[in-house]
Amino acid sequence: MITMTESAKTALRNFIAEEESPEVGLRVYITPGGCSGFSYGMVLEDQTDPSDEVFDQEGVRVIVDRFSSSMLDGAEIDYVESLMGAGFSVSNPNATTTCGCGHSFRTAGSAGAAQSCH
Repeated sequence: MITMTESAKTALRNFIAEEESPEVGLRVYITPGGCSGFSYGMVLEDQTDPSDEVFDQEGVRVIVDRFSSSMLDGAEIDYVESLMGAGFSVSNPNATTTCGCGHSFRTAGSAGAAQSCH
């Protein structure tokens, strides 16, 4: 299961309020790549697949595909604001290695091919 901090839920509610569809949720996914093997991705989306896991976080939806689900189990999504900008971040207990850019990770059981962060 994926959880969200209060800051992340508030930010997501604000983003969803700007969308036309009431079914919009935050799709969180993993893609092969990045300097540690896998990268996180997030997008607002109103479409789900029957194999997706959908988590309700106090009125906001988090959607995760089957491939990403096991690598994100127990993860927490936060929304952070800093001098470098603002955005969602993932704290993932399954990540054994992360890179300096903070968007790439590796798990103990699998790793993709390392690529540059940018």
